[in-house]
Amino acid sequence: MNITLLVQFLALLEEMKTREEILPEFERLLDRCGFDFYGVVRQPKPNENPLRLLLAGRWPDGWPQIYIRKKYVVIDPTIRYLGHAQRGFRWRDTLAAFRSDPHRKRMESMMVEARNHGLFDGYIFPVHGRRGLMGNLTVGGRVVDLSPVELSLFDAIAKRLFWKLLELTDPEIMAELISRVEVQMTRREMEALNYLADGMTSNDIGKVLDISSHTVDWYMNGIQEKLKAKNRHHVVAIAFRLGLIS
Repeated sequence: MNITLLVQFLALLEEMKTREEILPEFERLLDRCGFDFYGVVRQPKPNENPLRLLLAGRWPDGWPQIYIRKKYVVIDPTIRYLGHAQRGFRWRDTLAAFRSDPHRKRMESMMVEARNHGLFDGYIFPVHGRRGLMGNLTVGGRVVDLSPVELSLFDAIAKRLFWKLLELTDPEIMAELISRVEVQMTRREMEALNYLADGMTSNDIGKVLDISSHTVDWYMNGIQEKLKAKNRHHVVAIAFRLGLIS
């Protein structure tokens, strides 16, 4: 039954034009699937308040304040696991990936406190864009077992819902994210950039391209200037965000 509901919502989402239309229908879908709480969030940096990046959500009373006050975003295993995930995953499966992590005990304490607030388990679905991880949809509360097909459908809903809410909430940011890349690179610059992203030095790149390391440095300086980067590490970071390398 959930599969039919999820497919119907995906179709309905294409037709709805406002937050006032979308959110009640989405919350009704979650209620019918057994989820009590949810959040649609832009990807936060460690020092940012995730609530300021919240596009929509419904959480247990007091939990967002506790999460922020105790800076759980820094150690939250679901958020840390999210950076490596390509598709949706279950909250409770993430702790196994951090068995030897120095923050393991604090992670476990966070999970216990979450359960005390009614967040027993859930799922989180990453949303990627040209600049990498852009945000996520998380759903949870009671224990719900989703089938592989249901997980795939929630993945699709997460992506469409995120971009639609972002466009409605902050069209300026949306326009910036989907704007066309204006950086023009030569073939040689693109070759050097890709080798740089693989960790090669100027000497390494010069040997592969059969040019001198000084010529490689010339290309690198040009790339750095075009991307307005501070150094070579910054060059790689910007190039990934712009989708110039992958």
